[in-house]
Amino acid sequence: MTGFGKVECTLADKTISIAIRSINSKQFDAVFRLPFAYRNYESDFRNELIKVAQRGKIDVSITYTMNAENAASNINSDVVIAYFNQLQQIADKTGIDVDSPNILQAILSLPGVFNIDENVENEEEKKAIFAYFSDALNKFNTYREQEGAALIADILNRVENIKNLLLQVEPFEKERINQIKIRIENLINEFIPDAQIDKNRFEQELIYYLEKLDVTEEKVRLKQHCEYFCATAKEENPGRKITFICQEMGREINTLGSKANEVNIQRIVVQMKDELEKIKEQVLNIL
Repeated sequence: MTGFGKVECTLADKTISIAIRSINSKQFDAVFRLPFAYRNYESDFRNELIKVAQRGKIDVSITYTMNAENAASNINSDVVIAYFNQLQQIADKTGIDVDSPNILQAILSLPGVFNIDENVENEEEKKAIFAYFSDALNKFNTYREQEGAALIADILNRVENIKNLLLQVEPFEKERINQIKIRIENLINEFIPDAQIDKNRFEQELIYYLEKLDVTEEKVRLKQHCEYFCATAKEENPGRKITFICQEMGREINTLGSKANEVNIQRIVVQMKDELEKIKEQVLNIL
């Protein structure tokens, strides 16, 4: 599922921004975008992240900006001048105007303009970074928990809709049987003379046929699957069990539809299928 957590903090000489974003994925796939000074700690950040998120495509971004006084002291003026002189020579040969207001911004983005420490030598700063990273993880996890709770509530509501639709089938069942009997009798009377019909055999065959169209077992199993789904979804780690339960629910709904032989029941089955497809879509967001 999606998640987001962001923390901004100010240390002695810099302002740090930590942002964690995720989208749903079957595997754990984390990408870290870190300042050069913090790259040695990527594995530590990753270990902390795995404790919170076992799966998902996750983007972790940590950036910092130096405070004005420290930023000025970190600019390598010799490098800036060298870049400018080279650009000036190119401009003289090509006729490009180097007095553009964007030229300084372009130079500042070039390598070597800033003197950057390769490692965080200050232990207090290191502890602070990991403390703020933990805060960002907590916000990230809270976001995911809130979204997960909303998704589960929506899924369970749709399961209840299927159970309610199942109750709507009952009023049409008796009339459905009568319609089937009448249709079969009319077809037989149309093609076979009444004198040639063995009434006892006809009744036996009719009962056998109607038993094959009975949907009681499908209704009972579908109701049980719905109840099992609700109980499993509330477990701490439902895993892929709810996916398998969805498959069983779909099997019973399809069988109910194939046996329906009644327009109103078929309409109800279509509504059930619609709810089940939405459930499957939502389940993919939390698994």
